[in-house]
Amino acid sequence: MIYMLYYLFQYLESEYQFPGASLFQFITFRAAMAIILSLLISTIYGKRIINFLQRKQMGESIRELGLDGQAEKAGTPTMGGIIIILATLVPALLFAKLDNIYIILLIITTLWMGAIGFTDDYLKIKKKDKEGLAGRFKVIGQVGLGLIVGCTMYFHDDITIKEEKPASDIEQVVTTENQSDFNPAIKSTKTTLPFIKNNEFDYASLITWISPGLSKYAWLVFIPIVIFIVTAVSNGANLTDGIDGLAAGSSAIIVLTLALFAWVSGNIVFSDYLNVMYIPNSGEMTIYIAAFAGALVGFLWYNTYPAQVFMGDTGSLTIGGIIAVIAIAIRKEFLIPIVCGIFFIETLSVMMQVSWFKYTRKKYGEGRRIFLMSPLHHHYQKKGIHESKIVARFWIIGIFLAIIAVITLKVR
Repeated sequence: MIYMLYYLFQYLESEYQFPGASLFQFITFRAAMAIILSLLISTIYGKRIINFLQRKQMGESIRELGLDGQAEKAGTPTMGGIIIILATLVPALLFAKLDNIYIILLIITTLWMGAIGFTDDYLKIKKKDKEGLAGRFKVIGQVGLGLIVGCTMYFHDDITIKEEKPASDIEQVVTTENQSDFNPAIKSTKTTLPFIKNNEFDYASLITWISPGLSKYAWLVFIPIVIFIVTAVSNGANLTDGIDGLAAGSSAIIVLTLALFAWVSGNIVFSDYLNVMYIPNSGEMTIYIAAFAGALVGFLWYNTYPAQVFMGDTGSLTIGGIIAVIAIAIRKEFLIPIVCGIFFIETLSVMMQVSWFKYTRKKYGEGRRIFLMSPLHHHYQKKGIHESKIVARFWIIGIFLAIIAVITLKVR
């Protein structure tokens, strides 16, 4: 049997009382190790991957958009999302519990969206197809992932919540972070609403108002909502990836925020103290999220202005998919417009621009624009602001939104 590090040290502790092996029982320790390893992989091996992409002539072909510094970016290696994917998966496989359903879902999400993005980038570069993978196939892929996630969240027996946390349970976990063996939890379609005192919302209520007996058909509502969230967030991340460091830096802020929520939601002591929904086994996602955050920060080493590599759709679609699945898994999807505010604003700017252009063209015979260019970061580029300053300011806004998201733990 091949042991990953978690199982190896568990065996060493039980059989040989190996010094320090017990540390691997703690989520916080394994998360710290995961983020360190992912940083090392993305920074040390990232350069080798960039050199490989250059040798294979995986350079970006730049469309003429009239933006300052645009011509200099031509030929920069793309598909750098491979760095993010590898630097996330390797630590996760080593330090996380691979039989945890949430970890399995995140691995599937990473590989699934990575494959869609890779195919798109490959067609653009090697096949000289500027459109890449047809939009309908991207949407089919995103819907497919949403269907997998939605069905798993609804039907899998290991995905539960715990509405009541008896004192006996809490006393037993004061000295450990493993809370998987206590009183049985329940299947539920409940989620949480920010800034509301009684902040639980049950998706089943969208159909049971007709008749209480329809609760068994709640999946007809729940799964389409999951599909919409996965599709929307992955597209939002894709639209945000337009200037050096913007998508990777903004995503790092988002996932570190979600890591805190995942750890609290999966810890019976802190979930009780903060009066938030306790989701058994969800704390294990902290290790995966930590590896993902480390990969993003390490990727920034090469992606900040002037970028030595672009993530391409291989990275941006993967980032959006992972963030969406994490938010759904920890029942914080209604926080997405806040914590993923940068993605939301960028997507909204495109929707507003396109809608207004079509409306004015129909009404006046000539399309008019709200912004100089969309997505929003290009609007500021058109105004003559340097892209590094735009990125820094978007990061500041992202940090501000992350703080607002965190305070929802207590402000209701």
